[in-house]
Amino acid sequence: MTTPTPEIRAAREALLLEVTQIPTAAGHEHAVMAFIDRWLAKHAKAVTTQRDDVGNYLITQRRHSGNAPLLIITAHLDHPAFVVTDVNGTTIHAAFRGGVNDPYFVGADIEIIGPGDARAQAVIKTLAADAKPFKEITAEVATHTSPSTSAPPAWLAAGCIARWKFPRAEIRDGLIHTDACDDLAAVAAALCAFGEMLHTDQCGHVGLLFTVAEEVGFMGAIHAARNAWIPKDARLLCLENSRSFPNDSPIGAGAICRVGDRISVFSPSLTNHLAHLFSAESKQNPAFKWQRKLMAGGGCEASAFACYGYQSTCICLPLGNYHNMVDIDGVAAGALPARVGQEFVSIDDYHSMITMLHIAARGIDTTLPESTEQLMERLYAERSFVLTKSRRDP
Repeated sequence: MTTPTPEIRAAREALLLEVTQIPTAAGHEHAVMAFIDRWLAKHAKAVTTQRDDVGNYLITQRRHSGNAPLLIITAHLDHPAFVVTDVNGTTIHAAFRGGVNDPYFVGADIEIIGPGDARAQAVIKTLAADAKPFKEITAEVATHTSPSTSAPPAWLAAGCIARWKFPRAEIRDGLIHTDACDDLAAVAAALCAFGEMLHTDQCGHVGLLFTVAEEVGFMGAIHAARNAWIPKDARLLCLENSRSFPNDSPIGAGAICRVGDRISVFSPSLTNHLAHLFSAESKQNPAFKWQRKLMAGGGCEASAFACYGYQSTCICLPLGNYHNMVDIDGVAAGALPARVGQEFVSIDDYHSMITMLHIAARGIDTTLPESTEQLMERLYAERSFVLTKSRRDP
């Protein structure tokens, strides 16, 4: 499905808006899990679902063509956020699970989410940046009651999650501005692509893997890999949202076939195979845009899976306001004040990612006209005559 209808585009974008506003934190992904459970209930006859002991999902088609190894599309369910550890009157203590630079904390508004989607607002007062294993903050809760009452909401307790306080998400000027693109936009893309694939016979054996606690060191992915919970011969296509650099990985130029990260280079044969498929599609369909980049600024679960012997690579969305940090470089240089903001990605890039998933599923088991190894051998056979054997003078 390389050219979606307006109705399909609208449905994809509605799902994107809904999913990227769901509160989530590493180890506390229950609200996103509840959404996925509701989605699965609509497709129960077409899929098989497994859950491991930490909450990772593995979802596969009941009916598929061929006997090829499983192609697993992966995304993680968490985003950098706070977990409340203690409540003392109107003061809360919380740990921050994720990567955000120190200047962005003190003075920032956060919202605490409780049972039944109850909300309370607070302002960060202090930051213990060296606390282990996670940074810790104190924040003062706004009670929004009469002056004679200074009690926090009765539901507020240890275990609640909190996140930066932002306006409601919206799509404007071709971008979605929302709470958490990383990695919930990828979750939305994976659900859309997989749901569409369930109604076609043009793809092979495809599944979804949703992992937990990525933002604190790939914990869910490592747990699944080291316990061999997923088939060892599976090919993993990890979805991410990665910081955009305008002169290298611009927003709006298409989703990115990512060849590596700051940790490693991903599985070359799998990456090259997909890049060939995407290149071929772009020649046939000029409207299809994609990029091929390293994206070395952050880490990706593809590196974690590769360390445990899996074939893995990545498709990512170029991301603005990475981890909700506005003007990262200017703040680091001391030239601009730190402020948090909604993350944003291009709507067209989001559709590009879904198209790339369809292309991958349809073509991953095809034989390329020429592999990289065959290319090297052909070049040597054709041009090795230019080489001069080294000699030593007698």
